[in-house]
Amino acid sequence: MTIYYSLTFLLLAAEMITFCLLVSPLPFTVRKKLFRFLSESPAVAKVAYGLKISFIFVGILFLDALQRMFRVTAESDMAKTSGPSVHDARTDFAARKFYAQRNTYLTGFCLFLSLVLTRTFSIILDLLHTQEEYAKLKKVVGAGAKGDQTKQIEELKKKLAASEAKDRDFETLKKQAAQQAAEFDRLASKYNEATGAVSNKKSD
Repeated sequence: MTIYYSLTFLLLAAEMITFCLLVSPLPFTVRKKLFRFLSESPAVAKVAYGLKISFIFVGILFLDALQRMFRVTAESDMAKTSGPSVHDARTDFAARKFYAQRNTYLTGFCLFLSLVLTRTFSIILDLLHTQEEYAKLKKVVGAGAKGDQTKQIEELKKKLAASEAKDRDFETLKKQAAQQAAEFDRLASKYNEATGAVSNKKSD
């Protein structure tokens, strides 16, 4: 394997490790700090810029490997149709076809995984921002609900105090009415007694 395909393989392995790290079940605080560092660090931005340039070269290698694979496949088919060939020629065509397919798959998967990593990173960033906004809204709604509950409790306390005051006034009125009725009965009985005594004296 040539040096640039070896570097492509190392880049593919680094992408696989990075992808496993991104999708690993980390705690929310750890993931938040990690993605904030990856999205805001200037050093990571420089590395990402260098990786973008390297992916351009990987794309060129992919096109070259794809072209070689098609050419070797066509030569192999022509050699098969041209008649019986030597065993060494068949082995040479098989080896060239294998290397061309290997290089195509290597560079293709490297490019594909770079797209997957970019999209996964942006999705997880959006998810973290959404979770932060949800936590803020939950706090605001919780504080508003507590304020509403406090107002309702105060209103209920006022209504309870007013009803208790009305009950006290009603009990006071009942006592006053009972006292007045008892006093009226007492005066009426005295009046009856006095009027009865006067009528008896007149009859005598």
